[in-house]
Amino acid sequence: MRCYLHTFFLCTVFTFLSLLYVFSQLASTLDGRDELSAGVIPGGRRSSHDSGHLLRKTPGLAGLRSPGEELSRCKSLSVSYWNPYWRLPAEVCGVNCLLESSLSEKPGSVSKEHGDEEAHTSHVAVVACGPRLEETLTMVKSAVLFSKKPVHFYIFAEDELHDSFRDALITWPREVKAKFTFTIYPITFPKENANEWKKLFKPCASQRLFLPLILKEVDSLLYVDTDILFLQPVEDIWALLSLFDSSQLAAMAPEHEEPRIGWYNRFARHPYYGKTGVNSGVMLMNMTRLREKYFKNDMTAVALKWEEMLMPLLQKYKLNITWGDQDLLNIIFHHNPESLYVFPCQWNYRPDHCMYGSNCAQAEREGVFILHGNRGVYHNDKQPAFQAVYKTIQKNPQFIHTKEKKTCQCLVSIQVVVPAVHTNLLFHMKVWGSEKETREQDVGEATTE
Repeated sequence: MRCYLHTFFLCTVFTFLSLLYVFSQLASTLDGRDELSAGVIPGGRRSSHDSGHLLRKTPGLAGLRSPGEELSRCKSLSVSYWNPYWRLPAEVCGVNCLLESSLSEKPGSVSKEHGDEEAHTSHVAVVACGPRLEETLTMVKSAVLFSKKPVHFYIFAEDELHDSFRDALITWPREVKAKFTFTIYPITFPKENANEWKKLFKPCASQRLFLPLILKEVDSLLYVDTDILFLQPVEDIWALLSLFDSSQLAAMAPEHEEPRIGWYNRFARHPYYGKTGVNSGVMLMNMTRLREKYFKNDMTAVALKWEEMLMPLLQKYKLNITWGDQDLLNIIFHHNPESLYVFPCQWNYRPDHCMYGSNCAQAEREGVFILHGNRGVYHNDKQPAFQAVYKTIQKNPQFIHTKEKKTCQCLVSIQVVVPAVHTNLLFHMKVWGSEKETREQDVGEATTE
């Protein structure tokens, strides 16, 4: 009898302590919610992108860095492991990890000025495989030409391209290099399905799907294809993050504005976003929200996190998709439309917008902000206007070392005439010339056919 009483007493004590623990955890959770509802983030900071939604942190790396935390890109829990599936190769934490990166600084060397600069830095990612070196460098040039604030580039490239990227970027003039920093990463996919992911649509294009899992310390990111050219400062599209509502975590442009020539609404054999789908060549992401969200899907009644969803999604739809990872993104946001912010076509202006008549009204009114030269139009004569802009930026003298050259900003106007609709689209570009003269140049008139 005494043994039974002793056992009963121990069970009662254990139950009482368990209830105390549960109530303490519940109380701390309610306190945290009270802080969030009052607009307080732990540490006393508010988000620069979300005045009303507190899941956001400040842009870039600063928003995820605690005071005194080391600036290591190779911490075992944050970068070296992509839970729950795989581990990054050892070389990511080797020489390639910190090439020309602002993150290579020692923790004690981070000054207040550096922190302020980081808060205003735009973060841009690009994936380059095969013969995309020159195209990617031209994209970087366009971003540097227009941006007034610092830009950090995350360049994911095949191993054989790493030296070429580094050699090209570090040989640009000092005044150019002062405007940006960069980090070079290897192409990395889950080991179990690496070949399948790498060959999806175009070589390495699906790498963009894994950026939130690789760049765990990066809060917000602008992904662009290699055939993108900035015609406005990068910080202008970066500022669209502030327009996200509390549920939005990514932004893209529609695939088509005119449903009669749309691809998804006529040919797709899978779900897609909205009436005509979205184009993923320019994709702005709040990756903190993306990593935290549970996504609705048509594979299970249970909402899944980003990393849990990708492989099952590919396995279900791989025989029905044409445009690879872009189709997967359309499927995801078809089931989660509240999570997507759609920006106008002028932020992702493609040949499709003028091949069958002009169908991007915003570009007609305000101009083209980002040029997307898909269909290889930078390298053929099918769209002379696109090719003219590309060659102008590619051959810009600012990126060539000359002892005589001094820097000053000049204005170049490229007028693109679209005779089919009798409308002019004006591209304005800042270029660099002699310090002795600032002039307006007409670098040529291109006519689309």
